[in-house]
Amino acid sequence: MKEIGDICNIDFDITFHTARHTFATTITLNNGVPIETVSKMLGHSNIRMTQHYAKIQEAKICEDMQLLKKVLEERKL
Repeated sequence: MKEIGDICNIDFDITFHTARHTFATTITLNNGVPIETVSKMLGHSNIRMTQHYAKIQEAKICEDMQLLKKVLEERKL
């Protein structure tokens, strides 16, 4: 990981912990994987542990709100 960081000119330490955060947030949650599934993938015994790693990004919140808006508008018909 450190060698890849050096090649990419990343100026902070890339650790296993960093990789877990990236996996939880960017790879899984932002692609629609439920937090319960992510929790199992990370080997956590409860969701609270997963929430530490899996920070929801603003783009995902906007996407989910648009989906909710669409569902609610369809129900109005």
